Amino acid sequence: MAGTTGRNWLRAKGSAGSSKVSFLELFFDLVFVFSISQLSHALAAHYTLLGAAEAALMTFAVWWVWIFTAWVTNWLDPEKMPVRGMLVVLMLLGLVLSASIPEAFGDKGLLFAAAYVLMQVGRSLFTLYAMKDAGRSNHLNFMRITTWLAVSGVFWIIGGFLEHEARLVAWVIAILIEYAGPASGFFVPGLGKSMAADWDVSGAHMAERCALFIIICLGEAILVSGRTFSELPFSGLTTVVFVTGFVGTVAMWWLYFRFGHQRAAHRIEHDDTPGSLARQAFTYAHIPILAGIIVHAVAVEFMFSHPHQTGDLGVMAAILGGSGLFLAGNLWFKGATTGTPPLSHIAGLVILVLLAFLAPLVEVYVMGILATLALIVVATWEYRSLAGQTAGRTLH
Repeated sequence: MAGTTGRNWLRAKGSAGSSKVSFLELFFDLVFVFSISQLSHALAAHYTLLGAAEAALMTFAVWWVWIFTAWVTNWLDPEKMPVRGMLVVLMLLGLVLSASIPEAFGDKGLLFAAAYVLMQVGRSLFTLYAMKDAGRSNHLNFMRITTWLAVSGVFWIIGGFLEHEARLVAWVIAILIEYAGPASGFFVPGLGKSMAADWDVSGAHMAERCALFIIICLGEAILVSGRTFSELPFSGLTTVVFVTGFVGTVAMWWLYFRFGHQRAAHRIEHDDTPGSLARQAFTYAHIPILAGIIVHAVAVEFMFSHPHQTGDLGVMAAILGGSGLFLAGNLWFKGATTGTPPLSHIAGLVILVLLAFLAPLVEVYVMGILATLALIVVATWEYRSLAGQTAGRTLH
């Protein structure tokens, strides 16, 4: 029966290349290019308080199904055929999930819910079986996780049969159950709770997985900008908006990749409780980072379509909110992995709050330029600060 036990499906911890992200994992992530595109378009098309709430809930769901899969492939080896099969099935379901997003609160609610529950519960059951020979603590962990996902799944499916605000309420309950799970240690009566020491993860693998996902999201923001620019008549104003959106996206890339994920990987690899730190830095802190990129893409669309508009506080909220969410997520992420929240990010958030007072007075494209300049200021400040620290260590 070799090849049928869970032990043979696990990554070989500590071996050369054991933390490397596989091509299949990258292939799996491509499905989420579609998800991010659908989310940004859904938010732009239904830009109301209710539309924003619905887009936020779907963003939480898309992120949750992706990050849970990233955790699973931190333990399971995607080069093993059963694990490959599981990921391919998840890709198909993820495509259905993504295609359902525009009408998730309309005619395709049950389709969205069914695809989501099948991904979450199905993957967890597969991992539960794969972990059966990997030690009692790991097996119990996934018994608890499966229980929590099954309970939340009931509310997802019920919501699929409901309509309008009732569906939103049911799905909010479902997502709250799922997000409370890790924070509570997935406590289940009779099974106890998971302890931080039980979650032995590869920091390098988790950091690379999340970094690649952020690249996908940033790439989608650039695609939105480029596609819109190509469809509009060429003018000086559309060129300014295009360059502003591009520079803002590059600034986000610089802030995350130049100063964030490599230090996080090193810290988690050498932490006494890597699972607890990874949960905070990746599972939770990356949510506002993802949301910031999605809102930034929406803001660029608004800058193209309403460049001279003034006084629309909702549009201004998207422009400032995209940068603000991204900075807040990075502040959380870097603070969790270094122990010291970067002062530059706090200053950047203060700048964005001050810019909000100008919202009724300036045109949309001007506010976009100012928000982008705020990101550049933060990136420059952090670069000079870290360069100074490096120089100080060299002298001593």
